Amino acid sequence: MPLRRLAAALLLAACSESPPPGDDPRADARDAARVALGAQVYARECAACHGAELKGQPNWKQALPNGRRPAPPHDDSGHTWHHADHVLFAIVKNGLVPPYAPPGYESDMPAFGGKLSDEELWAVLAFIKSHWSREVLSYRAEMTSNATDK
Repeated sequence: MPLRRLAAALLLAACSESPPPGDDPRADARDAARVALGAQVYARECAACHGAELKGQPNWKQALPNGRRPAPPHDDSGHTWHHADHVLFAIVKNGLVPPYAPPGYESDMPAFGGKLSDEELWAVLAFIKSHWSREVLSYRAEMTSNATDK
């Protein structure tokens, strides 16, 4: 994207109250109460694998001997921010299953839909997003916009 278009997109996003493409208002990282709930749920349900500081497990890009992959980070160094909110919500709720993983893929990522409410799941996403840098949020807005334009 040319610099002029990126600057214009950032300016429009800053002036707009609506979330960027790919964002869902239920995962609003600016909602302090939602982020606080998400922090509690994340600490209880997610931190054991993804780390208290969202750093993931070591060597998360390399398959383990059983073919599964370690838990990825949810900070700027991972790939979580590459996905639209509805995709992240579906993965947390249903586990890493098709259409977000190949058929037959085995993962240690459990489905939390039977354990946590939708409100708690969205709050966890808000908490995770609250840790992303402005740069990552800008890249994410561009990526998800390009994906929804097609």
